[in-house]
Amino acid sequence: MAAVYGKSVPWKIDLSGEKSTLVLGLGNVIMGDEGVGVHVVRAIEKHALPAEVECLDGGTGGFILLEPLQKAGRIILIDASADGNSPGTVTRTTPRFTQDYPPTLTAHDIGVKDLLDAFYMQGGAREVILYAIAIDPHQPISMDLSPACAQAAQEAEQRILAELRAAALQA
Repeated sequence: MAAVYGKSVPWKIDLSGEKSTLVLGLGNVIMGDEGVGVHVVRAIEKHALPAEVECLDGGTGGFILLEPLQKAGRIILIDASADGNSPGTVTRTTPRFTQDYPPTLTAHDIGVKDLLDAFYMQGGAREVILYAIAIDPHQPISMDLSPACAQAAQEAEQRILAELRAAALQA
């Protein structure tokens, strides 16, 4: 996995095929549940995945994530959301426009909406799936997930793995 953490790193990702899938986890792991997307993508990458699937720990990301987004044929994003749902709620959406994303995704170097706006402006027209995991944004600094968020992370992991397997069978 190519860890970003806001640094310029050479990409080992080859997502040039139309059927390639990028599984991108976002979040800050030192901020407790806010880092749930990174926890999920790290768990997913431990499984045997189809060859056309690449996992990326996007950390707090930023515009450096545009390149892997542009190379992917399909994108699965995992991020924490302060969307008013009960903490631990896992929501799967296929937003078509950035205004379709939850109103408040937790803070990163730049917001997910800003990143996707730039992606769409540069001609990004891929299928984007968002797994948003509702969190309580008022938490102490911690490297651990709350029990509700840890359970939600496992649920998201299993749902994404099932989705990846189903897509591989259809290919």
